[in-house]
Amino acid sequence: EVQLVESGGGLVQAGGSLRLSCAASGLILEDYAIAWFRQAPGKEREGVSCFYRSDGSIYHADSVQGRFFISSDHAKPTVYLQMNSLKPDDTGVYYCAAKAAPRPAVNFCSLYGPYPGHSDFWGKGTLVNVSS
Repeated sequence: EVQLVESGGGLVQAGGSLRLSCAASGLILEDYAIAWFRQAPGKEREGVSCFYRSDGSIYHADSVQGRFFISSDHAKPTVYLQMNSLKPDDTGVYYCAAKAAPRPAVNFCSLYGPYPGHSDFWGKGTLVNVSS
């Protein structure tokens, strides 16, 4: 059974930082791209970042480029989202998701990262609240 468990959300002031973690079980990161999506109140879920270990591809939405960084732990199936210079617009529930990906692949995250509807598995989400 595949499980994705997010942690690290919380309340932070604008300009602050948080690091989210997505602990995956039941899958290996060489076979799945892991993405972060977020949903603000009253808005649609949107792509934030994506990482696929097998082709090394990384995707960041324009709105977080240069502020958010995605990485993985090679010792365990965990993907991190380092979020710096947070803004009130970053507030929302952040979800970790996984999509089966081919090997070999080229820049897979550019195809998956922006599109939450393509996901195969979802975590339950963690709330990020950025105060002004």
